[in-house]
Amino acid sequence: MFIGDRMKTALETVSPQETVIEAQRLMQEKGVRHLPVVEDGRLVGIVSDRDMRDAMPSVLLDEMTSQQMHAKIGGVPVSEIMTRDPETISAAHTLQDALLVMHHKKVGAFPVVDEEGRLVGIISTRDILKAFINVLNIEEPGTLLCVVVEEKPGQLKRVVDIIAGENISLGSILVARYWDDEHRALFPYLLTGNVVRVKQKLIETGFTLIEPLEVLLASVAKQG
Repeated sequence: MFIGDRMKTALETVSPQETVIEAQRLMQEKGVRHLPVVEDGRLVGIVSDRDMRDAMPSVLLDEMTSQQMHAKIGGVPVSEIMTRDPETISAAHTLQDALLVMHHKKVGAFPVVDEEGRLVGIISTRDILKAFINVLNIEEPGTLLCVVVEEKPGQLKRVVDIIAGENISLGSILVARYWDDEHRALFPYLLTGNVVRVKQKLIETGFTLIEPLEVLLASVAKQG
């Protein structure tokens, strides 16, 4: 999946000279969390809803102090709070590329630029999430299993053959990069709620089944 197929191209942008208050109003009206800052057709920065919150007075201030702060901030240009020369990405990159960089850089969106640095779109974590929901087919009712298999060729096919043998449609299947030195975890999403027979068949074949939630909790505990 390429970024060019999933990025937003109907963009809301601001200039560096526009005020913080104007940018905040635009964000609220359009329901966006990131505004590219453009000057002469080129990207010069980006301002996020977090930047806005940091710039605005605290809710703990008394009413008079808050009004005074708002009046002062009202004339501050976006250029004072924007992230300059932000991380960008090309439309030719994949969604996986964007997701990995977002994770490492801890950002919520990337402006998408062409070879000459002109802004052509924006891709956010929300856009990527929607794309993966579509690919994994998890909007359809179904059941997620976790099957632990040995680390050797042919195991995925064996699991899929058992599922197909029960005449169950497979929405998607994910393979954990690793489980331990000798095993991997497969996560088939079955488009049915009736999984008693297929689970029994998998166990009888010698596979170990684990509740997916237990896997998630164990992963979170390990990271903590």
